[in-house]
Amino acid sequence: MLKAPALHFDIDDPAAPDVAPLIHELDGYLAELYPTGNIRPVPAEELKQSNVTFLTARVDGTPVACGAFVRQEDYVEVKRMYVLPACRGLGLGKQLLDALEAGIARTGGRLVRLETGTAQAEALELYERAGYRRCPPFGEHRANPNSICMEKALA
Repeated sequence: MLKAPALHFDIDDPAAPDVAPLIHELDGYLAELYPTGNIRPVPAEELKQSNVTFLTARVDGTPVACGAFVRQEDYVEVKRMYVLPACRGLGLGKQLLDALEAGIARTGGRLVRLETGTAQAEALELYERAGYRRCPPFGEHRANPNSICMEKALA
């Protein structure tokens, strides 16, 4: 009898040897989508700051998705969400977003913001279905025709 794969979300080390390739793939994916954009890889050290929580989704111990949230003074920003292409279409992005939002709520966050790009139609659809609405640029984000900022108040 086949055993169903076990999906597990947990706080993780973005510099771990089995996680770093996932982040590298995310950086490459974004660079392909926005070849003339100002996409810069995010060093693991930035994801290890005290105000950042980095999560992975693992299937039978293998990282297949990641995301982070960064606590700011008056909001929490979701960043670095990525699902391996082979795992897309299975609802993992929604589960990851739910896990991130649950972590944000546990830390007292009430307003969640994020920035995504115009070429990421699936991500936009996910965020809109989850209740995110477009908002003006915030924090380090500036007006950019390839960029969409969104926010959601947590109950």
